[in-house]
Amino acid sequence: MPIKGALFDFSGTLFRIESVRSWLAATLAERGVSVDEAAFERYAAELEAYGALPGGPNPQQMPDGLADGWAHRDESAELHRAVYTGLARQVALPDPGLYDALYDRHLTPDAWRPYPDAAEVLAGLSEAGVAIGIVSNIGWDLRPVFRAHGLDRYVDAYVLSFEHGVQKPDARLFHTACTLLGQDPADVVMVGDDRHADGGAAALGCEVRFVRHLPVSERPDALRELGLTGKVA
Repeated sequence: MPIKGALFDFSGTLFRIESVRSWLAATLAERGVSVDEAAFERYAAELEAYGALPGGPNPQQMPDGLADGWAHRDESAELHRAVYTGLARQVALPDPGLYDALYDRHLTPDAWRPYPDAAEVLAGLSEAGVAIGIVSNIGWDLRPVFRAHGLDRYVDAYVLSFEHGVQKPDARLFHTACTLLGQDPADVVMVGDDRHADGGAAALGCEVRFVRHLPVSERPDALRELGLTGKVA
């Protein structure tokens, strides 16, 4: 049957955040802070263990006082920043300004890379007349990332959790996206990397397809292999 609409998750589906080491190195350079190699490796390992990089690995340990915020972090911009800077503050970095600077770094287009086949798949769907929406659990406006990487031209609607105060798998986000695209959920496919969060679209009758959240270099054609065209394979 024809696909009339396609919804995509952002992080881990169309784009991937840079590594913790790249994130830290870029922020240290921007702040003009120099550290020796041993200290750098220690900071990077600790930041990764605490899950301080949004879009990166989840925390291996959750500090007291942040667990509730973590569960709802994508429902507001203020909470998202508070939780992630709170996680970063578990690491004794050499400059107190680094905590907010690290958070700000991850908001920039330079911190994100599209998967190699993202542009091809979005362009193909758009050319086939398929309406495209982005449905993301996120605490900030990702539109500039799409614009900077040339993918905004293919997107008809953005539905971002922090702008609606609810997170996937809440069906209201997917319903809003289908409404904005003017499509019946039965004619829409949702593509994501999180079976719990993105799988919420199935409650509306959307078909759901999944990719693995891998580094960009390790996932060259997973979107292409889903067979996303104007027709369901």
